[in-house]
Amino acid sequence: MSTPEELADVRSLNGLAEMWRTAANGSRRFVPNFDPRSGGRSSRVLVLMQSPGPQTIAAAHAAICSEDNPGPTAAAFRAARIESGLARNEYVRWNLIPWELPDRVRLADIDEGRHALATLLAALPALNAIVTYGAVALDGVMRHLTLDERPRLIPVIAAPHPSPANGRHRSEQHLRSVRALQLAALARPL
Repeated sequence: MSTPEELADVRSLNGLAEMWRTAANGSRRFVPNFDPRSGGRSSRVLVLMQSPGPQTIAAAHAAICSEDNPGPTAAAFRAARIESGLARNEYVRWNLIPWELPDRVRLADIDEGRHALATLLAALPALNAIVTYGAVALDGVMRHLTLDERPRLIPVIAAPHPSPANGRHRSEQHLRSVRALQLAALARPL
């Protein structure tokens, strides 16, 4: 059960999600809420995926970005997170591109996502590490660090995306995910 302070921590992040629901052209788009069982603004680790998956999108207004979501990607991440020993209240899970993508990821999507990432990072004062899952999330973080005027330097640990579509070497993929989360839990501010 979450305390009122923890819920307030996530509520302020959900204010960001609401802001991102309005695109630059004024149209509305799908963006899930943050997981109320996460560490919220007090998180020490940001787990960053690519964009909301189909099962999250299907949940519509009830959707949250959570390890509890149905589907194999969330299940694979949850198993790795539990095995790593990273406590649920020490991390927040999010997407580089927080909104639903109609088709393949474009560079413009990554750039728009990196601007949203800069806003999110500013809202996470206790953050010690970022774990990226997949090439898009890693590219977005690296673009943020190398293109923004004054980026906040935070250690970044990359792991393969836990999607079953990315599963030729599933046991290595799981091991890398566990290890990335363990390293992130040990990270201290630069």
